[in-house]
Amino acid sequence: MKLFKQFYIENKTHLFEYLMRMTGDYYLASDILQESFTRLWSRYRTKNWCKALLFKIARNALIDEKRKSKYRQSQELNDTHGARNYGQDFFVRESYREVLKAIQRLEPLEKDILVMKISSNLAYREIAEIVGTSEANIKIKIHRARMKLKSLIKQEG
Repeated sequence: MKLFKQFYIENKTHLFEYLMRMTGDYYLASDILQESFTRLWSRYRTKNWCKALLFKIARNALIDEKRKSKYRQSQELNDTHGARNYGQDFFVRESYREVLKAIQRLEPLEKDILVMKISSNLAYREIAEIVGTSEANIKIKIHRARMKLKSLIKQEG
């Protein structure tokens, strides 16, 4: 159990960032995060856990959730943190929303792999394993997704 706890501590932040960027919904991301670790624990008690396996489980849980509830991407973020500088806090939230909004406009695969790279710092090889394609293909797709995202942000800004 100690090993699983350590694995959880090391990976929960990256996985949550990935899920938050994919869903745009704090509560849904939290639910899928817990579901992912639960599935990992219940199905893979071998203690040979890796970040790529965790992200694959999370990605599948996200797909399952979208299928079940026909979830529509939320553009609203729930801010639960107080702010000392309200002007700067507002600017940061609005900038974050604009980036999330632009991310939501990417094609599903572009969004998935770009957010995986940004949130988890997974290696291209690991993302390729999760998605089921070559490492070179992932590098190209991530580069194109970044360029497209940059263009979308410029269009909206």
